[in-house]
Amino acid sequence: MFERLLRQRRTLGYLTVPAALFVVLVVLAMIRSPNLFTSEGLGGAIVVAAPLVLCTLALTPIVMSGRGSVDLSVGPLMGFINVTIVAWLTAGGFTHPLVIFAWAMGMGALYQLCQALVILYVRVAPIIVSLSGFLFLSGLNLLIMPRAGGLAPDWMMSWGAGRTIFAPVTFIVLAALALWFVFWRSALHTNLRLTGADERMAYTAGVPTAAVRIAAHMLGGVFVGLAAVCYTALVASGDPTQGGTFTLQAVTALVLGGASLAGGRGGAIGSVLGALNMFLIANLLATFNFGTLSGSATKLAFGLILVFSLLVNVLAARRAAN
Repeated sequence: MFERLLRQRRTLGYLTVPAALFVVLVVLAMIRSPNLFTSEGLGGAIVVAAPLVLCTLALTPIVMSGRGSVDLSVGPLMGFINVTIVAWLTAGGFTHPLVIFAWAMGMGALYQLCQALVILYVRVAPIIVSLSGFLFLSGLNLLIMPRAGGLAPDWMMSWGAGRTIFAPVTFIVLAALALWFVFWRSALHTNLRLTGADERMAYTAGVPTAAVRIAAHMLGGVFVGLAAVCYTALVASGDPTQGGTFTLQAVTALVLGGASLAGGRGGAIGSVLGALNMFLIANLLATFNFGTLSGSATKLAFGLILVFSLLVNVLAARRAAN
């Protein structure tokens, strides 16, 4: 039975809906916004979409681990790293790229390690831990930087221009995908799928479930750190207020990409497709004139997408069970 479960989880059927939606959205975008598909347009799109892509990728291993581990603090964590890069490191003269990247990925992994330890050994429900983290980090970010401001490191200031596809942000995203590929080829990925599918059965089969869940959280933290670097490059400053927005969008993109919130199913392809679909939907909505209701129309669309994606996931899970 356990082997059958694993074979089911390895199928790519869950990618059918996000892949089909991506094709439809690309065709519509070519009609409504042809400038998006120029070299400069694609370069700008990559810079804008990269933080959401990486935040969604950060959620993926955490959700795959099971127990309903949806990390609601991923957005404020990205915001925390962003404001500390600007208010602490840059203001203090620590602007070397190695320092910035080490700080970003290290703080992301360290926070997720602490969160995983609380979930596993204090035995608090993941949703409570992540919601507490969301509120704590949201308040902390405002204490560090009460309002948006400051400047990113000088070498990062030109990254957000997005004049070409081959920009530094593109290579950060490619590096993140390469890291996921290494993870996908490892035994940790298999153990993570087994843990998410049935943690008790995985434990009895000899899988170190606690270590696997900790590793999944820390990997997610590394991706959040990379997302924070890309976001800092995008806004060229610090912004403590966007955490909640990114959390909601990343969760929606994750579900839209076919990942199961129950655990055991998900991957980089689905997460990237989900995030790109979110970007394309926002881009398409921007081509229509909703007047003063533009912001509300986008939020309404994202809400409907989330409900639709959850319904599709439930139906897919029932079909797999039968």
